[in-house]
Amino acid sequence: MTETAYRIELKPPDITAYRSGNTGVDFVTTFDSGKDGPHVLVNALTHGNELCGAIALDFLFRHGVRPVRGRLTLCFANVAAYRCFDPARPGASRFVDEDFNRVWSPQVLEGPRNSVELIRARTLRPVYDTADLLLDLHSMQHATPPLVLCGVTERGRQLAQAVGVPEWIVSDSGHASGRRLLDYAGFADPAGSKTALLAECGQHWERDAASVAIETTLRFLLATGTVDPDFAAPHLKREPRPEQKVIEITDAVTMKGSDLVYEADYVGMEIISRKGTLIARDDSSEIRTPYDNCVLIMPSRRLRRGQTAVRLGRIVS
Repeated sequence: MTETAYRIELKPPDITAYRSGNTGVDFVTTFDSGKDGPHVLVNALTHGNELCGAIALDFLFRHGVRPVRGRLTLCFANVAAYRCFDPARPGASRFVDEDFNRVWSPQVLEGPRNSVELIRARTLRPVYDTADLLLDLHSMQHATPPLVLCGVTERGRQLAQAVGVPEWIVSDSGHASGRRLLDYAGFADPAGSKTALLAECGQHWERDAASVAIETTLRFLLATGTVDPDFAAPHLKREPRPEQKVIEITDAVTMKGSDLVYEADYVGMEIISRKGTLIARDDSSEIRTPYDNCVLIMPSRRLRRGQTAVRLGRIVS
């Protein structure tokens, strides 16, 4: 199923009022409690067509969020791509020149290459460098159950469990095509303390993605001690939350040929029961499941050589 098969149920909020902020960086606002505590950052619009994060930040602004300790920064990242969003071509505004979420290595950030996304990344880099705890809000191509990526550190997994939503926690090391913000610098340092999560809140334009983004953000702010429980409580779901489950990614399948074709219309979170099951062909190469009960994570239809096609994982808890 292609992205264009989904209805556009979300309306992109007008974020013009948040441009000036108070940090000297467009679309970045920091609130300081004046009390000791971590610098917590919530990031939206890593991709310009992922509306739920912008809706969640707009929600926080409109409800007057303020930290009770430390600092809280709200950041709209790839605003240039967001401004290109067109409901008639909703997938086209993912980025302007290149994926903002594949440039987060020193070699790329400090290298000679240039693009709209790299210029913005270099501008935002000092902001991210000061963050202790980061939540990066995303959405997905397909109507897949929401999940949170916690990287490979144990502290990332523990923070995801403290947040308590979504139900699925995925531990992975990223993509061959470039480093994510989740994996940038101290966030991925095994000996460090900085911690980042990446929440995939549902299909890009489905209504539920916005409510998942708001719920996840509020619970992240509670788990990090950033907001008063009385601020969050009126907006949280009251029904019991399902027990979280952890998936460890063992293989990230990178497209190597010129034409990768899946054997079925996978959308993600399918559990393939038998080891050796054929799931795709990459030109003449066969891609098969490496073990029983293999979970397919976010199979992509934006297929290009060198890009991740699908990640394979096993449920470990």
